[in-house]
Amino acid sequence: KTAFRTRYGHYEYQVMPFGVTNAPAVFMDYMNRIFRPYLDHFVVVFIDDILIYSRTHEEHEEHLQTVLQILKDKQLYAKLSKCEFWLEEVKFLGHVISKDGVSVDPSKVEAVLL
Repeated sequence: KTAFRTRYGHYEYQVMPFGVTNAPAVFMDYMNRIFRPYLDHFVVVFIDDILIYSRTHEEHEEHLQTVLQILKDKQLYAKLSKCEFWLEEVKFLGHVISKDGVSVDPSKVEAVLL
């Protein structure tokens, strides 16, 4: 935990400040460690983005419950307004992922062609 002391007291961050040099790498490592049993089975993690994928709605409900329970157990909190659930298609790291497979995000291709 990052902390500092002044003559007025000892202070510790309640959340990880991503401006600190190694914070993103440390957080990414932590996320990979807590989700290790599920990575490449039904979870992909990139820093603070968590992608949950499943073949059926029932399976997805179980996977979602597992991920949310892990976050709760580790006292990691998601901002509900930034979450999206039950999507049939998702843009993730420059790709479009759907039941039909993975393709390059057309907006990224357009940016290269211009």
